[in-house]
Amino acid sequence: MKGKNHTDASQFLLLGLTDDPVLQPFLFGLFLSMYLVTVLGNLLIILAISFDSHLHTPMYFFLSNLSFVDICFTSTTIPKMLVNIQTYNKGITYTECFIQVYFFMIFVGMDNFLLTVMAYDRFVAICHPLKYMIIMTPWLCILLVLVSWIIIFFFALLHILLLMQLKFSIGTEIPHFFCELAILIKVATLDILVHVNIIIMYVSLILSVVCPTTGILFSYSQILSSLVRMSSTISRYRAFSTCGSHLCVVSLFYGTGLGVYLSSAVNHSSHESSAASVIYTVVTPMLNPFIYSLRNKDVKDALGRLLNRADSHP
Repeated sequence: MKGKNHTDASQFLLLGLTDDPVLQPFLFGLFLSMYLVTVLGNLLIILAISFDSHLHTPMYFFLSNLSFVDICFTSTTIPKMLVNIQTYNKGITYTECFIQVYFFMIFVGMDNFLLTVMAYDRFVAICHPLKYMIIMTPWLCILLVLVSWIIIFFFALLHILLLMQLKFSIGTEIPHFFCELAILIKVATLDILVHVNIIIMYVSLILSVVCPTTGILFSYSQILSSLVRMSSTISRYRAFSTCGSHLCVVSLFYGTGLGVYLSSAVNHSSHESSAASVIYTVVTPMLNPFIYSLRNKDVKDALGRLLNRADSHP
């Protein structure tokens, strides 16, 4: 087909996870259930932290922000997928697609930054416990989150502005269940702007993924060094337990993300790659509240008090 600018063509076609009409009702029920569990679980974490004064600490401030980002993260992709399945329509307008790409990049980036900030918080708590309240002031916590938002907003805006310059064929098919930057660049009409987008994408990948990952690894290397130097087994266990939940979430987020990347590199099947991406776009945000509530006594107690309060005020 003849390549046209996005302003001349009406929509992309999202191919989704499968073309089998028999599986569509099952997928609708499955993803709707997972989405509701994700929203409810993360919302409960936010409410428990907000209404319980015992959790008004830097660690739980960052956790509430992470829960908020996870709700937004899944809300960027799943509702549109559910609508397409229910209406038997694969179409997504160019405007909707670019908005989806923009917010998806923002919330993925914020997950990266928040996990890094949380690792730094645990580093200060374990390696410099006497200076913890002096270093991790409320203003610093707010500043770290605010700076993360500003950085990722500008990164995403840069990508969208470059993406809008690309040309696409009418009725371009996207072999995924949502619009993703790398796939849109791949299906664009090949010209010099595509190469510019690819270069900027890899540069931003280094800055927004590799740098935070390096920060997390550095923080945990220092934490591990401090744990080794502790003479008391009880102190070592207590110190490790304070960062155990975060370490599980970090392993799940980066492990599944790496798994999707390797799956995409090894498998030439686009359906297999999109199915693998379900893990980090849907499953990981859904499991985060369970990890923090099951492994953290303070969160479990706060959730119990929140639910008791709800029962006593019908």
